[in-house]
Parts: sequence; structure tokens; C-alpha cells
Amino acid sequence: MIQVGSTLPEVDFSMIKDGELVNPKTGDLFNDKRVVMFAVPGAFTPTCSQAHLPGYVALADKLKAKGIDSIICLSVNDAFVMDAWGKANNADEIIMLADGNGYFAKQIGLDMSTSNFGGTRSVRYSMLVEDGVVKKLNIEDPGRFEVSDAQSMLDSL
Repeated sequence: MIQVGSTLPEVDFSMIKDGELVNPKTGDLFNDKRVVMFAVPGAFTPTCSQAHLPGYVALADKLKAKGIDSIICLSVNDAFVMDAWGKANNADEIIMLADGNGYFAKQIGLDMSTSNFGGTRSVRYSMLVEDGVVKKLNIEDPGRFEVSDAQSMLDSL
């Protein structure tokens, strides 16, 4: 499992940018940047939609005022779902990133099986990444939402 001090693996993601499907690599998103990334089990799911994403939307300006270059929301969903979810939540300041096949989640050891609910998904977590290296990592226990929220990340910066 990934830990503080680890370098993120180089993988291809997908996202919608300016109406087009693009496939940025890890380096494109994290190299030479200070990034807050949070991952959710699924777009449009209750805790993710009612608390996790809205918290980062509400605190995006405060996070960026602390020297954060970008904020990424990651989920094992496709880029079109992530784009629609971002639009539904006015997440204009958040990069809505898709790990469609769960490859990144598996590479960092933060994947989980939800069986018939949705198959392979990501564990709920947040991390601070500087130039591709994990500096802070907040992993939630299953069914919890206590340490990966936006306010906890802001307080730790």
C-alpha cells in the first residue's frame, strides 16, 4: 500500500476537458505541482455527493490560498460520469478525474471490492502530493468519513 514518502505510479487517467475526452498521465497532473487529491468509492453515491465533494468545492479557494496548485477528485467511474457529477455539484475548481478500470487504485493498494454494488472501487482517502511524492495520506476506515474531508486537509496544511 502507498504511504507517505511514496512516489505515485505512472498511469493513464481520463477526464473531460473543454468538452473533449483526454488521457493525462500521472506526471501531467502531479509533476512540479502541489496537489490535493481525494478519492471516493463512487460518483453520485450518498456520502460522496452529500459531503465529500461538496466540502472540497466549498473550501477550494482556501486550499488554493495555502499554495495548492490543483484539487483532484478521483473515482473508479468513467470520465463522462465524473464530468456530469462535477457539473451537478458546481465543481468548477476541481479536476474530476476518472480511474475507469481501477488501475491506479490497484497500483497504490487502495482498491476494494464492493461485490454486486459496483465491483472494484477506490477506498475513500485524501492525500497531499508534492511533485509526485505523497506528503500526507488520510485513509478512511470502511464506512467512515472522518479524516479525508476538506476541512481536515485544510487544517493540516
